[in-house]
Amino acid sequence: MPSALLFDLSQIELDKEPVFDKQQVLGVNPQNYEMQQLDGVLWFEKKERLVLGYKDVTEDEFWVRGHIPARPVMPGVIMVESAAQLLSFFVKKVYGVPGFIGFLGIDKTKFRAQVAPGKRLYLLGKITRFGTRKFTAYVQGVVDDKMVFETEVSGIQI
Repeated sequence: MPSALLFDLSQIELDKEPVFDKQQVLGVNPQNYEMQQLDGVLWFEKKERLVLGYKDVTEDEFWVRGHIPARPVMPGVIMVESAAQLLSFFVKKVYGVPGFIGFLGIDKTKFRAQVAPGKRLYLLGKITRFGTRKFTAYVQGVVDDKMVFETEVSGIQI
């Protein structure tokens, strides 16, 4: 059974302009071209360590042709990569952590539904541990009001 959502999406204006758009994400996160998996941040609450980002899944994704032909499904590893990029962006941009944030690990990952091209994958995150160099966040992926995955990602300042 999925966990409860970290926060109520109905309380956030999902169709407004992002707080940080794709160009601002690219200015902070080094992932680019095919590996850029975070398109923007719609909302955050610094004190509560909460963030809402998104990835617009398109027909042009590099994995569409081969995963799975005639029925493309976003690979779980790419969903987790989106979560890691959200954590990296959040700690660097909002909390001012300098340098490169490396992907340290994943834990407690569950995939609950498929994500197809043409959908917006919302990424709900909460930093659960914020250390001097190491960070951990719990992230949920939501499409059409349904949780599609949940995971814990950890990063380290390099």
